[in-house]
Amino acid sequence: MDYGLVQLYGPSHASPQRAPLRPHHTEWCHFCPPSLDGNGAAMAHGGSGQSSPPSTSEELPSFARTGNGWVAPVCCVACHSGPVTFCRKMPNIKVFSGSSHCDLAQKVVDRLGIELGKVVLKKFSNQETCVEVGESVRGEDVYIIQSGCGEVNDNLMELLIMINACKIASASRVTAVIPCFPYARQDKKDKSRAPISAKLVANMLSVAGADHIITMDLHASQIQGFFDIPVDNLYAEPAVLKWVRENIPEWRNSIIVSPDAGGAKRVTAIADRLNVEFALIHKERKKANEVASMVLVGDVKDRVAILVDDMADTCGTIVHAADKLMEAGASKVYAILTHGIFSGPAISRINDACFEAVVVTNTIPQDQHMKECPKIQCIDVSMILAEAIRRTHNGESVSYLFSHVPM
Repeated sequence: MDYGLVQLYGPSHASPQRAPLRPHHTEWCHFCPPSLDGNGAAMAHGGSGQSSPPSTSEELPSFARTGNGWVAPVCCVACHSGPVTFCRKMPNIKVFSGSSHCDLAQKVVDRLGIELGKVVLKKFSNQETCVEVGESVRGEDVYIIQSGCGEVNDNLMELLIMINACKIASASRVTAVIPCFPYARQDKKDKSRAPISAKLVANMLSVAGADHIITMDLHASQIQGFFDIPVDNLYAEPAVLKWVRENIPEWRNSIIVSPDAGGAKRVTAIADRLNVEFALIHKERKKANEVASMVLVGDVKDRVAILVDDMADTCGTIVHAADKLMEAGASKVYAILTHGIFSGPAISRINDACFEAVVVTNTIPQDQHMKECPKIQCIDVSMILAEAIRRTHNGESVSYLFSHVPM
């Protein structure tokens, strides 16, 4: 008789225990979480506590609450892979990675319990991009993970070619997973003859054959309206809240600060969830990447100031903002950013600044940045992307991820 395995986690995330998952005549019982009693022990389906498996996928959470903590199934009966976030058979799915962020793509498929699809990415001698998909995608639900970082133009072109290659190879659906959306800051015509490049990128993705877009913390949420295909804009906010509560002892005496007026909605949402106050800094720019003046609106005296923004490039804004906060009497200053681009003088500016820590997610590779700057810390968002892919593939809602961090 075959037995699946499930790991039981207590509230302190102690060493996992293993318990048998009894086979059942339905497929659901092979690949989905077992029932749980109040003590966190796995019970056989059909036994006490659950008479029959749920009838719809919406009734099957990725993890369940037990008396002693959280439970996360980690070893699939079908493929025997683990540890993974989900214990459910996922047929007809292929996940490919572009060359921009292979490490993140690998973490995503590890959590899904599947292998990365085979693809060869190279350049011809004249620097044209060449893509060779190494396995059949006919009738498959294809996901291509490519972040808008590094050599942005080359990576964007590579993504477009990969989408088109899968589409003309008869993939049933092609979803572009773009953790950091390229050209997102060019979302409006803010001066004469300025292009709206984010709209152009949206058109290019649609024309290439993308059926769906998954991204994270768009610079401007209205970019979703540039597309005629579905766009899921995920948020790093739940992961940020978790990090703040676990890593800033004085978080109850903190104040959430937006470095510009455009981020006011973002910081008020986080401040409300933490039940703390917020402030914002009004800035005036004379030209790109240079901040002319800043005015602080709010009282930060003797408080831990937490700067929150969607991205930082050369870091001129957040460094000037940190100085302004310290001048206004803040006891400590943290910066939390979804996309840490860190180009040009960014690293040296952070090293010289008054930050306790600069926290970013891994939507962009951060290993080299963390080596060069010990103040930089990284939040892993692969579990959010993996859960979004799983829910999309299974036809489930992804709105749960707007307020929860999957395990």
